[in-house]
Amino acid sequence: MKRATLAAELDMSESTIDTYVQRGLLPKPVRVGGLVLWYWPHVEAALLAAGSAEQGDDPFMRGVDNV
Repeated sequence: MKRATLAAELDMSESTIDTYVQRGLLPKPVRVGGLVLWYWPHVEAALLAAGSAEQGDDPFMRGVDNV
């Protein structure tokens, strides 16, 4: 999916998507031709992993707390 679609699905801005990717909180996109796309199962896996870890040990939540 495109950045705008991912941002809408996660209810955040496109710049937040970019920041989370830079921090390693979301997976990096892949280039397909001239498009930059995310594979939803990879995004979902990152979110599920974040949800199953305790906040103190969770890199996603530590990154969110640092925003």
